[in-house]
Amino acid sequence: MFEINKKIELKANAAYDLVAIGELLIDLISKDYSDNFECDTYIRHFGGSPSNIVINAKKLGLNSIVASSVGEDGFGEFLISKLKQFGVDTRFINKVSYPTSVVIVTKSKGTPVPIFYRGADYNIQLTKELEDAVKNSKILHFSCWPISKRPSRDVVESLLKRAKENDVLISFDPNFHPSLFDDVEEGREYVKEILKQVDIVKPSLDDAERIFGADTEENHIKNFLKFGVKLVMLTLGREGVLISNGKEYIKLPSLAEEVVDTTGAGDAFWSGFYTGIVKGFTIIDSVNLGLKLSALKLKQTGAILECQALDILTF
Repeated sequence: MFEINKKIELKANAAYDLVAIGELLIDLISKDYSDNFECDTYIRHFGGSPSNIVINAKKLGLNSIVASSVGEDGFGEFLISKLKQFGVDTRFINKVSYPTSVVIVTKSKGTPVPIFYRGADYNIQLTKELEDAVKNSKILHFSCWPISKRPSRDVVESLLKRAKENDVLISFDPNFHPSLFDDVEEGREYVKEILKQVDIVKPSLDDAERIFGADTEENHIKNFLKFGVKLVMLTLGREGVLISNGKEYIKLPSLAEEVVDTTGAGDAFWSGFYTGIVKGFTIIDSVNLGLKLSALKLKQTGAILECQALDILTF
């Protein structure tokens, strides 16, 4: 169990602060607000939750890398060029003959409804170099996307084993969506099994309901904790976040003052939280930093934070 008013002790002298495994995508976001995809114009944005987190964390001074897969096409080249633009090492981005995966969403002030067109994203490759990177990282982060299909599911399973063997903190974004899994019930059960290997989760309320069904906020927290998770951060949109280690339940309000687009708000939260943890902040101060970054992200369209690290790292 992690103490909420204390810092998390991470592995010392690791080569990387954060290794993220998961989707690298094109987000096509509508130019105008629309509830039913009635907009005629969609704008290309860099996307994919783990990749967004890595770029934001890099901006904040963390040595962060992502392992993913893109197609041998123009969208794939665009995504790789964006990673390089922000100084992210692209050695672990695999190029395959499948098309780069795309998510289409309408610009939204609430929870966006996505349409998935998947191809390359679940073809991540396991290499010795990637295994070594995980062994030499402070934090391993992964999402539901790579565990939804093979071969990337097998890659994540192998890397979780390496992380456990080398005292790497394991964090999971349970961004569960029925469209990701060929067999939805098998997917739910698999996610529950994966939780047994995880230290930290940050589900949204929508994620929790998709996995466990409708329930109270505290019961959702308990549903994750019962699998052995040490810290749950349940994000509640405009209501902020409820965090618990199984002993304490603390609710913190959202810091958002303006909402332009919600895409990537959760990724910004993760980025702030990881930055705080790596820099030796307490858990609660790290969560507050996550809330601050999420509020900044909500003021802009697209998932990548358009702000300077030194401006963000103030309370």
